[in-house]
Amino acid sequence: MKKQVFISGPILGMENNQGYREKIADILVRMGFDVINPWLREKVLYKGDEGCWWNKVPTFDFIQRDLDDADRCGIMIVYLPKLSAGACMELFYAKRKGKKVIVVSEMECLSPWIIAHSDMIVKNFDQLEEALKRFQ
Repeated sequence: MKKQVFISGPILGMENNQGYREKIADILVRMGFDVINPWLREKVLYKGDEGCWWNKVPTFDFIQRDLDDADRCGIMIVYLPKLSAGACMELFYAKRKGKKVIVVSEMECLSPWIIAHSDMIVKNFDQLEEALKRFQ
């Protein structure tokens, strides 16, 4: 059975810049992992020109679906080009549930909370691919 990998990362303020998810998914598929990408489900909620679109979404259901996805995964990849409340909450939840967590971030000063709840921190997608080899 293939290992399932959850792709976490910022959505708020980056709704039109989710290409990182395709890059990560391509790496995962090539390496034989199954991909859990909540943006594929959530992008239908975003209309492209609305401010505060997330306020129109039932909060508990929106969050619960992501937590359910995190429960199903064995590995979570958290892409952090900038801080994201949602991605950090998912990271914390996954680590507390015993999942492997890999953070991809070029930020120089990551919070101790992120460091403590990560199994590995890499700077870019090439390093991510190398890191994932350890979990195949």
